[in-house]
Amino acid sequence: MDTFVPDDSTTASLLPLPPATFHILLAVADQDRHGYAIIHEVAARTDGAMTLSAGTLYRSIQRMVELDLIEETAERPAPDLDDERRRYYRITAFGREVARAEAQRLQTLVRIARTCGLAPRTA
Repeated sequence: MDTFVPDDSTTASLLPLPPATFHILLAVADQDRHGYAIIHEVAARTDGAMTLSAGTLYRSIQRMVELDLIEETAERPAPDLDDERRRYYRITAFGREVARAEAQRLQTLVRIARTCGLAPRTA
C-alpha cells in the first residue's frame, strides 16, 4: 500500500489541516467568495454537518491569509449586486497545493480504514 508523502516540506508541515481550514479552501476553490457566502457554502456542502461561526471563519481566514493559502481579491461584482463592506477571498496556488495534499492524505486514511473493515468498499 502506498502512503502519501507531500512534495514540499512546507506543505507537509501544515498537515493535517484543521477541518474549518480545509472546508474554507474547498469553498473558495471554484470561485471567489465573501465571508457570509463561505459560511453558507460550507454548510451546504456538508448538509449542515459543519457550520462555521463568524468568529471561527474570520480567525481562520486571517491565519490562512498569513500562510498564503488564500488571498483577498480586489475584483468585485457590479456595485448594484454587492455590498462594498464585503471582502472577497480566493485560493492561492499554494493553497490549492495544500488542499490537494490534504485530500490525498484523507484518501489514504479511508483506504487504510477499508483494509481494516472500518469503511465500506466501493465498487
